[in-house]
Amino acid sequence: MSAEHKRMLPVIILDFDGVILESVSVKTEAFRTLFSDVPEHVEEIVQFHRDNGGMSRFDKFRFIYKHILHEELTEKKFMELSDQFAAIVFLAVIHADYVPGAREFLEHYHTRTPLYVVSATPEHELRQIVEARGMSRCFRDVFGAPRKKAECIGEIVRRNGAHPESVIFVGDAKNDYEAAREAGVRFIGRVKPGDGNRFEGLPGIDTIIPDLYGLTQFMEVSP
Repeated sequence: MSAEHKRMLPVIILDFDGVILESVSVKTEAFRTLFSDVPEHVEEIVQFHRDNGGMSRFDKFRFIYKHILHEELTEKKFMELSDQFAAIVFLAVIHADYVPGAREFLEHYHTRTPLYVVSATPEHELRQIVEARGMSRCFRDVFGAPRKKAECIGEIVRRNGAHPESVIFVGDAKNDYEAAREAGVRFIGRVKPGDGNRFEGLPGIDTIIPDLYGLTQFMEVSP
């Protein structure tokens, strides 16, 4: 039996956009398109979206209307925004490139340790995307909005009867880091080459990786 199979591997929870697929820019352009009718606010809205990766689009819409547009967000308008956003991004995300090393990581590890997805994407939409990309067999389960990430991580810990320190959440946003801290699990940050390190100076991060080849390397040497 190999050393890999003799030792206990951690439960791995992956964010989706920016960790499995290079789809962050798709969501950014969707916000730009969605609010193109308020050009005087669009750059502020896009920057808010960029600064709050890991926050659900639903919470972003509420914040934008209350604090940037200073308008009432009716339930009808909320549903229209949600539907329009989903229509803009769905096909683009389905055709987005994998983060380098992600396909190989999923293929190698999905039979060796429990893998999960926890994302701010609406759960029904996320499940459709995972299914369309042929990834469903790789994950024990998929979690999305409107549930908060820390809540979802906590459920995964309980399902596996795992100690939180034997669970790792891999994310690309500060909100992901904060969710891991709230749930008491370990955290690995993915920073795309060329991007600023948004995790710099934050305590309790196992490592920073440029892609999922880096995660594979970490799994091979980490206890």
